[in-house]
Amino acid sequence: MKKKRVVCAGTFDHLHLGHADFLRQAKALGDELIVIVARDENVRRIKDMLPEHNEDERKESVEKTGIPDKTLLGYTDKDILKILQDLKPDTIALGYDQRVSEEKIKERLPGCKIVRLKPFKPDKYKSSYYRAKVK
Repeated sequence: MKKKRVVCAGTFDHLHLGHADFLRQAKALGDELIVIVARDENVRRIKDMLPEHNEDERKESVEKTGIPDKTLLGYTDKDILKILQDLKPDTIALGYDQRVSEEKIKERLPGCKIVRLKPFKPDKYKSSYYRAKVK
């Protein structure tokens, strides 16, 4: 029987309990969780800032949670959905606050289920709060 593949993605800068909850929720949606960690250059282009931890450090932090079955860095081209086409997920898990076009995903991956995950104490666990504390 084919494993049900779930894919989620994010920057995962200042990995915190909200991220861990996000990963656990995503993992519960299938048999195999693949996590895509955003490349530094894509974060700069999309969020107009560099993460405080580089892409390799952020990938390692996600791996160390022990939650994903596989963790990889995203592609470096501007088509951020291409990697999803290559991974062929059954389900894509999106964070409650991720600004991603569900319509564009459905166009590219018509058979894929898209699930918006629930927030975990968003008043306490958000990467922007951690960035503010560091400065």
